[in-house]
Amino acid sequence: MPSRRDIVLVVDVEATCWDVKPPPDGQINEIIEIGFCFYDIASDELKDKRSLLIKPTVSDISPYCTRLTSLTPQMIAADGIDFASACRMLVEDYQARNYLWASWGGYDRKIFRRQCRRLGVSYPFGKRHMNVKSVFASCHGGQRLGMTRALELAGMELLGKHHRGHDDAWNIARLLQYLVRRFGRDLVGRQW
Repeated sequence: MPSRRDIVLVVDVEATCWDVKPPPDGQINEIIEIGFCFYDIASDELKDKRSLLIKPTVSDISPYCTRLTSLTPQMIAADGIDFASACRMLVEDYQARNYLWASWGGYDRKIFRRQCRRLGVSYPFGKRHMNVKSVFASCHGGQRLGMTRALELAGMELLGKHHRGHDDAWNIARLLQYLVRRFGRDLVGRQW
């Protein structure tokens, strides 16, 4: 399937985290949820909000992480899959390599690359990544904001639970939709 320039895959990940820095001995940040949806620029629609829960390989889900994300060790144990399977699903079921993919900031891209290298898993996305946070900032006087503050500035309410991957991906897609409506489709076209 050739690259699709009219659809953006919007991704948000949640990872193991702690209320101390550096992390406790033997613990590293690992992806525990991949939330995503699609923004169809041509139809101006958001579609297919999804969540993949991922079992961490070396880290524990701390009580702090559960308070922040609402993801419990029990949820991940019951419904989680391994990271390699999740990446395979992104490629095979959702054709992730065929779309420009976007996230709020660069963290999602960095942790994906790091975890793929560490586990010897093929990177599931194409080469092009859109940092919606940077694009939003460039359209709003250079001010770099968190997602919730950007939603407020755009006159939108946060939908769902903040720090759940599928809900955050949907809200990021809404912000991208807002930018395209306000500043034009070329905003995304320049990312290719």
